[in-house]
Amino acid sequence: MAKKRSRKKQLPEEPVKVTIESLAHDGRGVAHVDGKVIFIDEALPGEEVEFVYTDSRKDYAEGKVVALLSRAADRVDALCPHYGVCGGCSFQHVESTAQIRIKQELLAEQFKRIGKVEMPELWEPLAGPHWGYRRKARMGVKYVAKKNRVLVGFRERRHPYLAEIDSCIVMHPIVGTKLLALGEMIAELTIRDKIPQIEVAIGDDQCVLSIRVLEPPTDADKELMRTFGHAHNMSLCLQSKGPDTIVPLDGEPEIIPTYALPDQNLEFKFKPAMFTQVNYDINKQMINRVLETLNLNENDTVLDLFCGLGNFTLPMAKFAGRVVGVEGDQPLVNHAKENARHNGITNVEFYAADLSKDLSDQPWANQKYNKIMLDPSRAGASEVLQHFKKWQPEQIVYVSCNPSTLARDAGILVNELGYKLVKAGVMDMFPQTGHVESIALFEK
Repeated sequence: MAKKRSRKKQLPEEPVKVTIESLAHDGRGVAHVDGKVIFIDEALPGEEVEFVYTDSRKDYAEGKVVALLSRAADRVDALCPHYGVCGGCSFQHVESTAQIRIKQELLAEQFKRIGKVEMPELWEPLAGPHWGYRRKARMGVKYVAKKNRVLVGFRERRHPYLAEIDSCIVMHPIVGTKLLALGEMIAELTIRDKIPQIEVAIGDDQCVLSIRVLEPPTDADKELMRTFGHAHNMSLCLQSKGPDTIVPLDGEPEIIPTYALPDQNLEFKFKPAMFTQVNYDINKQMINRVLETLNLNENDTVLDLFCGLGNFTLPMAKFAGRVVGVEGDQPLVNHAKENARHNGITNVEFYAADLSKDLSDQPWANQKYNKIMLDPSRAGASEVLQHFKKWQPEQIVYVSCNPSTLARDAGILVNELGYKLVKAGVMDMFPQTGHVESIALFEK
């Protein structure tokens, strides 16, 4: 029997005029046409726009602005020539202080709607550089035979293809200004079509590019890479499989990137593919806010959940009596222990554990902690919150990269576990993008 061909519904081609009512959590404008919600890229509340449909589903549709009929006060002209094509940024059309205000309003809305929790006293937002701040990234690489060009950068907005860009002004300039040169160097390699991605890791004084290779490079390829690395003050490494296969080019030293926290006299070492915060300026401010909020002394026993390589654990250990860090990734835990040794810190312990699973057999989980710090992934921390009944901490500081899961978890802490949401606010970790980094304090 012949298969039925699925026919995608034809989208209307004529522009449609609407007034933007609000913003969605990802920064897109929200309007309604015939009762159906439309999410429109680069449209701001109050603006009258003409848009064309880019997608239509059963219960919502998507579109992009083709004509701006009225202009919101918060609108600015995007600085990057690739904005709108490259999917790396979604907020460059919004003035910088307005970006932070919008994110703060979104956080309050999510607390109320998802968590059923009223927004408490607001922290002053933490802000830093709006450009050139990004130190960690995974960039795509694509050899385009028709153009005889290698593209390096990020995917197009809402498309799987790599955008044709020659620079990135949110990336740290040591890499952001070199995308064209990097593509030209890769175009000269024999394996130019066997390189899918580059992992970027920039420390305070080091830049490591881990080049994923699907086939081994020739000696001549390696020499081209080496010359490029020396010319641009970068260490180029090869990655044949997973993150643990990253190695320097033959004869080159292994460069371990580091970042310092001068206020706490700490230095962190990390491997190129390990998770670290992308924005060092905000990270320093964020750690200071956590320390001020918890006001630690030698009588405090602190549990740091989702601790990574000890970004919060070690600063807290400078003031607390004892700190226990727990993280799901064993290599990160090993590295956290190494960072503790490197900084001469002895009042910390680190454990590897899946925090979404039952923890009753874990010795560290059967101890008491009077303060808890948590910094989970986008998925949040709902499973581990059930253990808070046993730990009964007086104070909880929750750092989040996803306001909707923070709001959900705030609902559990407040409405089920009897905590009060005392204070919350946003931190501008990802300027020019819709990502919202926030912090909340809960007390018994």
